[in-house]
Amino acid sequence: MSSTTALVRLPTVLRPQAGGNTTVNAEGETVGEVLSTLVSTYPGLGPTILDDDGDVRKFVNLYVNDEDIRFLDQLDTTVADGDEVAILPAVAGG
Repeated sequence: MSSTTALVRLPTVLRPQAGGNTTVNAEGETVGEVLSTLVSTYPGLGPTILDDDGDVRKFVNLYVNDEDIRFLDQLDTTVADGDEVAILPAVAGG
């Protein structure tokens, strides 16, 4: 059985915790599994992306191939080999 690998795009604010990388590969069949792999590889990302319960922080948006996971299956959204997962901090203004 082969594993699924997604390309994860990191915003500028998260790059220092990921060795300065703009993108990284992470394995997982779902967005939740991809995030687990990502945080396991780069532990400094965990507190920024996930809250104490392991849920995605309110002001962090996740997309799979430009689709907001909030309108899909959230962390259970299926990821296919080569899919792109983008992590974007919410932008507030006034």
